[in-house]
Amino acid sequence: MKQFTGVADVRNFLHELVKDAIALKKNPFAHQHLGKNKVIGLVFMNPSLRTRLSTQRAALNLGMQAMVMNADKDAWKMATGEGVVMNGDAAEHIKDAVAVMGQYCDILGLRSFATLVNKEEDYAEQNLNDFIRYSGVPVVSLESATRHPLQSLADLVTIEEYKKKPRPKVVLTWAPHPRALPQAVPNSFAEWMLAADVDLTIAHPEGYELDESFTQGAKITYDQAEAFKNADFIYAKNWSSYHEYGQILLRDRSWTVSAEKMALTNNAHFMHCLPVRRNVVVDDAVIDSPQSLIIPQAANRVWACQAVLKRMLESL
Repeated sequence: MKQFTGVADVRNFLHELVKDAIALKKNPFAHQHLGKNKVIGLVFMNPSLRTRLSTQRAALNLGMQAMVMNADKDAWKMATGEGVVMNGDAAEHIKDAVAVMGQYCDILGLRSFATLVNKEEDYAEQNLNDFIRYSGVPVVSLESATRHPLQSLADLVTIEEYKKKPRPKVVLTWAPHPRALPQAVPNSFAEWMLAADVDLTIAHPEGYELDESFTQGAKITYDQAEAFKNADFIYAKNWSSYHEYGQILLRDRSWTVSAEKMALTNNAHFMHCLPVRRNVVVDDAVIDSPQSLIIPQAANRVWACQAVLKRMLESL
């Protein structure tokens, strides 16, 4: 596997990848020979807790060494685009920087966020595509402007472990937040769930429709209570408007996930990618309940990433 940027890269062996992650959870160090004398470089253009630590741990489990760089603090400011005249504050072009990184590392990981200013530029994924184009080594997305595939794989692993019927009802619900957040997590969650064997419903207020290329095939509703009925998993996440790009259209606390709403479900498990704004996105009574999966879900980030890195190492 030469790149991991979304479910399309693994669609042909998605079920096997989930099984790999679960197997690695039981025997984390079985494949350390694959990573011996191999180096992964992890480049972060924005903050990270779970992605940073889980990816490092996954690499260490496979016998790799990890080098981590905060590109927004530790490196020269980089210019992008062809033919750019670099007479401003950018000291290095991304094509040169990434090519050098590829000389030092066997695999590269990149985390970059949406600016939420220009939809066309964010959805073009220039930073991620430049890493794939210029590095000369396999590239794994640690989250991009439009997707968070490692999170989504961990989510799918978690659902596989906790589901009580072959095709569970999974609800992705919008929830309020004080800041404008990207669509990467909900985009990615939707396309991964649609590629898996689940019954997906997406609930959100009017104006928060996601890009249809990610949600086609899902049930879409503006009625959160209706969506929750008989659900087996509730996945809460905020996102800003896609059509009125990056805007917060409302902060309606009636969309907060509460115990009363969870009572409408089929004793559903609660999921969230973290970090979470307690008592804004979800009430304490829900996130601290026995049905909450936020910690097992976060723990599965290691095994999801390890399954991906194992496939990449096998292809080197």
